[in-house]
Amino acid sequence: MKPIVAIVGRPNVGKSLLFNQIINKRLSIVHDSPGVTRDRIYADAEWLGKEFTLVDTGGLEPFTKELIPALMRQQTEVAIDMATVIIFVVDAQTGMLASDLQVADMLRKSKKPVILCVNKSDNEEHEIAQYEFYNLDIGEPYPVSALHKRGFGELLDAVTDYFPDETEEKGENAPVHVAVLGRPNAGKSSFVNALLGDERVLVSEIAGTTRDAVDTPFEFNGKPYVLIDTAGLVRKRSVDTDIDYYSTLRSMAAVERADIGIIMIDADRGVAEQDAKITGMFHDAGKPCVLVLNKWDLIDKDTHTIEEYKKTLYDTLSFVQYAPCITISAKTGQRVKQVMQLVEEIYEQSTKRITTGVLNDALRQATILTEPPSKNGRQLKIYFGTQVSVQPPTFVLSVNSTELFHFSYERYLINHLRRTFGFDMVPIKIIAKGKGEEQ
Repeated sequence: MKPIVAIVGRPNVGKSLLFNQIINKRLSIVHDSPGVTRDRIYADAEWLGKEFTLVDTGGLEPFTKELIPALMRQQTEVAIDMATVIIFVVDAQTGMLASDLQVADMLRKSKKPVILCVNKSDNEEHEIAQYEFYNLDIGEPYPVSALHKRGFGELLDAVTDYFPDETEEKGENAPVHVAVLGRPNAGKSSFVNALLGDERVLVSEIAGTTRDAVDTPFEFNGKPYVLIDTAGLVRKRSVDTDIDYYSTLRSMAAVERADIGIIMIDADRGVAEQDAKITGMFHDAGKPCVLVLNKWDLIDKDTHTIEEYKKTLYDTLSFVQYAPCITISAKTGQRVKQVMQLVEEIYEQSTKRITTGVLNDALRQATILTEPPSKNGRQLKIYFGTQVSVQPPTFVLSVNSTELFHFSYERYLINHLRRTFGFDMVPIKIIAKGKGEEQ
């Protein structure tokens, strides 16, 4: 998974502006009033070729008992628990406060790498203030101005130095990681218990990336798997609106770690926005998933019920038409094993490699069946294609002009490759490269 970098600190030190400047987007709310960022926001970022997930948090007030700050502290603690590296932000213009010392104490106890960012160092006079922060006993301070985007290079160099080396491609016997995600009370726990009750081989539990989740190794049909069980983690609170302070980051981390997702949907309640968000995370990450309609035993059925349910499901989740759907009852154990059989098939598809010669034969056939698009008298030409990676299957096509490579033709080629090579249950990625562009 990508390293997770959490930005923490007391309120109003400029964490959200720092977050926005690093990712070059305005995702977090930037406001002078402390405590504006009440939900945790994350985004993908990159520094000198090193990719990571950046997490913004609300202001940390360690010992407050007020409702909103207390909830903000809880969400920040979750971010700290899951972080690979922590950026601790302080304010050069206000100087060191007692709450900075309290936050520093909390971070030292986490045993995580901490980079001390002295924000609002907008000029030389402010930069001198960095030396005061050595008293936090966190390490070397890095003077930064998020407002003027100064000092980012040294800061991000220090952050990425703590990233682990990129893991090598999975070996043949490496376990497949399967994440079970869904809304509260969708039946995740019942599904996990039904699955592991019959198929568990290794009765050991390894602490996962959050304080509540466990990774459970088990075998199915003689193959090793690791189940990322997120059941029971959602603790919904109400502040101004219903905000789940735990599910977004937890779900994101589970998606990053997983090879395949099992999206548990309560058939009795139907598809909801949270189901769509979780499914969207898998799709955006290029990772396949199974749509599992649980509690099917509670549904009054007629001959058209399953077709109607699937139509509603895929109308809502139109971006994952490739994802297979299965109805189960975790309570009775009905079709629970068939879910894992689908997982087996999906993993085989997502790791399939197509030889270059066979791929180019298929591309030639596709262009004969449907001519490439034209614009201003120029027609798209596909010279050559090659598969560059798996999970998801990714193909690079050498073309005469990327401007002519319309998304509708890309969609057509993806569907052609699905039919030709049996990629019907997994996402596929196509990258067009024009002449002279780097591969």
